[in-house]
Amino acid sequence: MRAILSEATPAARDRTRRIWCVHSAAEALNVLRDLSETPTVSTLALAFQAANHELALVGGPVRDAFLGRGINDLDFTTSARPDQILALVEPVAEAVWDIGRDFGTIGAQIQGERVEITTYRSDAYDGESRKPIVQFGESLVDDLRRRDFTVNAMAVLLPQLSLIDPFGGIDHLVAGRLVTPAPAEESFGDDPLRMMRAARFVAQLGFTLDEHAEWAMTELAPAIERISAERVSDELVKLLSTDSPLEGVRLLVSTGIADRVLPEVSALRLEVDEHHHHKDVYEHSLTVLAQAIELERERHPDAEPDVPLRLAALLHDIGKPETRRLEPGGTVTFHHHDMVGAKLAIKRLKALRFDKETTAHVARLIELHLRFFGYSEGVWSDSAVRRYVRDAGDQLERLHILTRADVTTRNTRKADRLAHAYDDLERRIAELAEREEIEAVRPDLDGEQIMAILNIPAGRLVGQAYSFLLNLRLDEGPLGEEEATRRLRAWHDSLAGNESG
Repeated sequence: MRAILSEATPAARDRTRRIWCVHSAAEALNVLRDLSETPTVSTLALAFQAANHELALVGGPVRDAFLGRGINDLDFTTSARPDQILALVEPVAEAVWDIGRDFGTIGAQIQGERVEITTYRSDAYDGESRKPIVQFGESLVDDLRRRDFTVNAMAVLLPQLSLIDPFGGIDHLVAGRLVTPAPAEESFGDDPLRMMRAARFVAQLGFTLDEHAEWAMTELAPAIERISAERVSDELVKLLSTDSPLEGVRLLVSTGIADRVLPEVSALRLEVDEHHHHKDVYEHSLTVLAQAIELERERHPDAEPDVPLRLAALLHDIGKPETRRLEPGGTVTFHHHDMVGAKLAIKRLKALRFDKETTAHVARLIELHLRFFGYSEGVWSDSAVRRYVRDAGDQLERLHILTRADVTTRNTRKADRLAHAYDDLERRIAELAEREEIEAVRPDLDGEQIMAILNIPAGRLVGQAYSFLLNLRLDEGPLGEEEATRRLRAWHDSLAGNESG
């Protein structure tokens, strides 16, 4: 800790002392000191020092130490070239992988911990390719300049514990601002994905994007189309996985990035005329997202962020712009926006290269998100409750959360009524589940029994009989084998009678 203060410039010492008050820098510096003394970091630091190569902890770990956040990943940068990194790491590592070698990155497991070590870089971009032309650099400061934001462009040299902050990262941490080390238009032009990272860090850190950087995002928004769908979706997932992604989503929309990666969300900003009033669908969707995250935490406090649920919350009303109709008398309707929205979600998530399972789950939730609201208007029969559960399938818990989150009315009485109605629905689902094992609803007779009772071979008629018995089960609950057999024979006889008639 003393080394950081003594070797920094007077201005840097002032910054460090100021951040002490704002972000408990004393604790942060202790964290970095303690981290440098762990077996993993000290082993690496001594190995590189003995070979006369600089080694620095860089980026997120340094930033998060000053923010009082947990440090999960250890990223290092060094003056050593990839071959030299390998030569230094292999003798002290339990495992080494060099799949990022062409980009200067060597991964290793040391003392049971995974680390990544990257050669100083000064990449160049041709303005058209989605990938940089990798160029190794000679200077730590030059390497930091090519990083996305100044708060991620700080480093701690090891083992001497010297803080390197050439672009005022600590100042910006104190101010809660995101600023690019290089001019924003240069930085975003070099790697347009940094514009989506800006949205993520605005959400994740609660910072405000520098005005010039926001202008550059708006001007360079079309450049995001140079980035592969996989990298865009990965960054979108990271944004939605933050504790409060709303401001990040707002930034993507206001700068025009969303027009190119999630145009359906931008389209939610429906024009409202003075004669046809309706809710602000865009703001409603953001509120639903926030409420879904809150409910997700309440119901599953130890679970990882539920990205399919959050996608469904954000996208649940994307069918409204296409189905919006202005009716006489000043009303606005969105008939079938649930079904239209599910189809739009499938198309968008496929374009973003989301996996089939996530895409199917999100679409199913959007398709079902209105189903409950009929329940609030009258008591459902047991068969209707069973169908609700059957149709939701393994998405039932997510549907519970999404449906509750979709209530954004400011009318307290209405909100309470809907909440009590859903409490009642969940209670009845639980009771039926306990009584009938509703999650595994099956007919009272299986296919083999159907064929034996009706003396028919496998084929279409067996499937029809199975569907008949399944509907009986959903409508009336368990019948028992004897009654199911009687009903099955009566159904079969009626078919034969119809054919002869």
